[in-house]
Amino acid sequence: MKQLLQDYATYHHWANQLLGQKIAEQDSALWTREVPGSFPSLHKTLTHIWDADRAWWNRLKKEPDTGPFPAFEGDIAEALGQLLVQNEQLIKWIADQEESQLNATLKYVNWKGIPFEQPIAHVLLHIFSHGSYHRGQLVNMLRALGVENIPQTDFIVWARMK
Repeated sequence: MKQLLQDYATYHHWANQLLGQKIAEQDSALWTREVPGSFPSLHKTLTHIWDADRAWWNRLKKEPDTGPFPAFEGDIAEALGQLLVQNEQLIKWIADQEESQLNATLKYVNWKGIPFEQPIAHVLLHIFSHGSYHRGQLVNMLRALGVENIPQTDFIVWARMK
């Protein structure tokens, strides 16, 4: 299980970097242009991925959960840089864990004050599937904004390159 989680963490970082770079190559006006989706812009969708990753990171580290986080007002380079740093921390953290630690139960309270207990491995899989879901939305937003040659960020594409 540990190897699979390490692979997914590395994939998550790779996919965020690849798609984030494509967004960063675009005219900066597209960063905040409203486009239909769960979140109304590339900016808000990408920073939502980062916010979720940060929230789960705080929970995994058993640090105070300070969310919801204030709205991010920076540019794509800063948001992407912070997201990738967060992803790198998670990759290292997983590598440092024993298999038994990844199967341990995580107790946490969500932002609505509701307590939960779940295996850490399930939390990690949630982080990665959540990122994939919203990257799919980013792809649709980019297409709606007229962007072409959007890179494929499917797990199998990453696995073939590995």
